Amino acid sequence: MVKLMVDGFRSEAGLGIEVLHVDARLSTGLTDIGSVRGGKIQALVGYCRTALRLANRHGCQTLYYIPSPPKRSSLYRDFLVMTWIRWRFERVILHWHAVGLGAWLASEAWFWERWLAQICLGRAHRAIVLASSNRADAEVLRPRSVVVVSNGIPDPCPDFSQSLAARRVGIAALADVRVLFMAHCTRDKGLFGALEAVVSANRMSRSDRRFRLTVAGSFLSASEEAEFQTRVNQADVAGCVEVVGFVSGAEKDRLFREADVFLFPTYFANEGQPLNLIEALAYGLPCVTTRWRSIPEYFRADYPGLCVPRDVPALAQALHSVVEHVDGRGLRQEYEQRFAVGPHLRCLAEAMH
Repeated sequence: MVKLMVDGFRSEAGLGIEVLHVDARLSTGLTDIGSVRGGKIQALVGYCRTALRLANRHGCQTLYYIPSPPKRSSLYRDFLVMTWIRWRFERVILHWHAVGLGAWLASEAWFWERWLAQICLGRAHRAIVLASSNRADAEVLRPRSVVVVSNGIPDPCPDFSQSLAARRVGIAALADVRVLFMAHCTRDKGLFGALEAVVSANRMSRSDRRFRLTVAGSFLSASEEAEFQTRVNQADVAGCVEVVGFVSGAEKDRLFREADVFLFPTYFANEGQPLNLIEALAYGLPCVTTRWRSIPEYFRADYPGLCVPRDVPALAQALHSVVEHVDGRGLRQEYEQRFAVGPHLRCLAEAMH
């Protein structure tokens, strides 16, 4: 999302924002995120020096920063960055992508961590949150103003009307329904719940309909990968699960186009506004997901694919319900109106101005 914003502001002069970007990458990969290494401190010092040098050279008075999720190592990084450079800027914009820091500060943090958070991250001139349900994180730190700006993505399926619209109408008649899970392959992202939901849906007596699950994504835990593979090899799962690993580019596009339902039963603690669901909407895919964090704000109030987290029977029932009752063309319209990259960048620029 940061790359999308930086590239968008630089290419769209009419948005009126000049970007000086410090790519403050500290981790070498997914497994390194949140770890503590001496080299990270050295890199962080260099990034802060670069930020100050750019601000002085160009007379920049606004600092844009993405606060930490509720994780001490990341939060302490924020404390260091803000201590070193915040004093240089007249205005601070905090853009909240992760969820849960406000509740963590209120319930689990030590008193001196709460105090430092208010000193370093408090009283921002503007806080940007992804959804109305995420306002609480920002408000704990008493920003001067809060604005909601949904994420947006470039259209991954610009030929939807020609290639997919007709197919998204007739899925109720399908005997073989292809279900796609695409995310980090972890328990709290809903991987195991997705598997059990498909198995349970296949047990239901609904004519000859059968669901087949494709799992795309990387496993972050060797033990969870082994546990999942053991479950896949059991008799009641036979023939209904395919694991394809991490995908991108043309292969990712193919999986979205060939799928009939997108299944993402997440209860990940720091879930902000998952981009995989926005991608699914862009492809007009009926979604089965959870009433978790900001996710219900993607859909109308009576949408049949929203379930309580970890409720496998409800997920199984929802798989049948969205096949029978959801028109994917309406979901595509939701993407175009609310989550396309053009409206996203315009709203973000307005929030910053």
